[in-house]
Amino acid sequence: MPYTSLPQTRRIALRQLAWGGLAFGAAPSFAQTPKPGPGSSSHTVVQVVDVSAAQIDVSKDFLVGSRAAWQDLNARGGLRNKPVRHVVIEIDGSPKALRGAVDSLKGMPECLAAVGTVGDKAASQLAAILRREMPELPHVAPWLHNPGDGSDNTFGIFATRQEQIAYAIKSLAVMGVQQVGAVYASPLEMALYREDMERAAAELQLKLHTYSPTSSLDKLAGTLNAQSPRILIFLGGTPELAQFAQGIEKQAAQRYLIAMSDVNVLALQQLGVSRFSPVISTQNVPPINSNLPLVRAYREVVGRLYDEPPTAQSLAGFVSARYCAEMLQTVEGNLNRSNAMLTFSKRQPIELAGLRLNPDTRKRTSVVVTQSMLGADGKIVG
Repeated sequence: MPYTSLPQTRRIALRQLAWGGLAFGAAPSFAQTPKPGPGSSSHTVVQVVDVSAAQIDVSKDFLVGSRAAWQDLNARGGLRNKPVRHVVIEIDGSPKALRGAVDSLKGMPECLAAVGTVGDKAASQLAAILRREMPELPHVAPWLHNPGDGSDNTFGIFATRQEQIAYAIKSLAVMGVQQVGAVYASPLEMALYREDMERAAAELQLKLHTYSPTSSLDKLAGTLNAQSPRILIFLGGTPELAQFAQGIEKQAAQRYLIAMSDVNVLALQQLGVSRFSPVISTQNVPPINSNLPLVRAYREVVGRLYDEPPTAQSLAGFVSARYCAEMLQTVEGNLNRSNAMLTFSKRQPIELAGLRLNPDTRKRTSVVVTQSMLGADGKIVG
């Protein structure tokens, strides 16, 4: 199968496998416990998940990690001896579906928080709507590359795209690299991240070459020549990176591709990489083989409940849910939306089983960014 057909084909296949034919839209899907009836009680959190073809590579794994975390919490007694009702609202990436998700949230006054919104586009759009229409609802630990200035009801814990870029550029400078290429999967990525890329490169005095496709990514790769940088930072998703790597394969010229957190390394491994193009994956969570207690717990829980191989994206979903649960445990007084909002609004750093998280982007001195390599032989290292 040629790589030019992989982005749509793989994402459709993933969508069908992951969701078992569930219809898209804003209708909630109850992930953990059913809606409580008379006389029963539980705590409710809502997760909005973009399962469109453009986001499924990230969303599928992120949701697996989230579900595993909430299920594990409920098996250990839930929050304050009550189970957590984890409601998943699936959307297809359209404005209509997102509006339906917001309307569902408005009809759920029992919801303590919107947590783990994924992917980035949905998280960004939902954050803007909640800021205007539901400022009293905490929007907790979304998969959001630009969480804003920390003055609203969104509480981001993951490294921003700017922080990921800065880390990747700095690691290259330390290695003595003098020039680097920035490859944007589409004009959208270029508009969003070009300024951050140029600023980071300028600060470290690296010469930056910019590449954006006018047709397909494999054709863009074909425009590289002997004078082009050997190290290329790629801004885009998994199938797009695979398509670009196929173009490099045709050149038979070695390049090193540095990806951001929207690239699922396991999925890329399944797609296959160019024998001339090792991929260095920049992620906003610890390495999946880390010995941190939180990561060990993640591997055990996801392996036991879902029999899924670990990925950075599902670890992020696990961290997102665990962070939300940990903060809700510390709420003073009754566990309701108002008191939850007061607790999250303090934006206090916490240590979560060995992982330090800081939701205050204005006061972060360090953030978790790591890298692993998918070699040309298809093996993941680090």
